[in-house]
Amino acid sequence: MSEIRRLHPETRYSDAVIHGGTVYLAGQVADTLTGSVTVQTQEVLATIDRLLAEAGTDKARLLTATVYLTHMSDYAEMNAVWDAWVAPGGAPARACVEARMARPEYRVEIQVIAAL
Repeated sequence: MSEIRRLHPETRYSDAVIHGGTVYLAGQVADTLTGSVTVQTQEVLATIDRLLAEAGTDKARLLTATVYLTHMSDYAEMNAVWDAWVAPGGAPARACVEARMARPEYRVEIQVIAAL
């Protein structure tokens, strides 16, 4: 049976769970709550980069991504940052949905799954 590794576990969730050659990241949000969608997306993607590296992988090995936006009117602004970040030729399967966030200041949340 494969070992399960958890990065930064808290009471309700872990930032990442690693099992069977796959890394599952929790949804990531920005710490900068007053920032634009651009600023928040940049911060979220930097956090994803850091967590993937800590798990032993990187964005070139993304399998799926789910992007949550407070308003779909922010779709193009978020995509401008996403498109500059995603590894060339390594775009994951992705969904983008409008959702109510845990805090009204959050404009974007991104969850990814990657291969090791």
